Amino acid sequence: MSRLIGLGLLLAGLLYPFAVYFGMEHFAPWQFALLLGSLWLARALTGERKPGSLWMACVAMVFCLLLAVFDSPQLLRWYPVLISAFMLVLFGASLKYGPPMVERLARLREPELPQVAIRYTRKVTLAWSVFFFCNGLCAALLTLWAPLDWWMLYTGLISYGLIGLMFAIEWLIRQRVRGRT
Repeated sequence: MSRLIGLGLLLAGLLYPFAVYFGMEHFAPWQFALLLGSLWLARALTGERKPGSLWMACVAMVFCLLLAVFDSPQLLRWYPVLISAFMLVLFGASLKYGPPMVERLARLREPELPQVAIRYTRKVTLAWSVFFFCNGLCAALLTLWAPLDWWMLYTGLISYGLIGLMFAIEWLIRQRVRGRT
């Protein structure tokens, strides 16, 4: 059940900019808040107890509560900023409190990492932290000063393209680094 809820949250996050752009004519912001808040509440109640999962769910539910209370179309646009902030905190905190997020992911595939790989994963985690900061900043600036269609284009397409580009660049660099060792 928790995987299904996680998948629902992932799909809601991916489709959110399009739902806001195309759905604001048919749905009120409080209805978006009800759907998102329900998914986050379900995650909090049924999800695995991973570091950060409960506080993220609580912050997201507070956001949804504010969205429902104020019923503001402008507030709807802050959700991608919130998600980027979550990712920034997860990746950034892992640099301070360790092990770095990318090292954790790498150890799922290769439990015994050489020291050079550990240093590399720390740099990649830092790069993702910078990315999520910049992504959140762009989304915030678009939320504050850009028309809705620009916001939807960036948060619904461009940011995902940039994530894919980050993955591709990191994969190419990793191949090069592995070739040296």
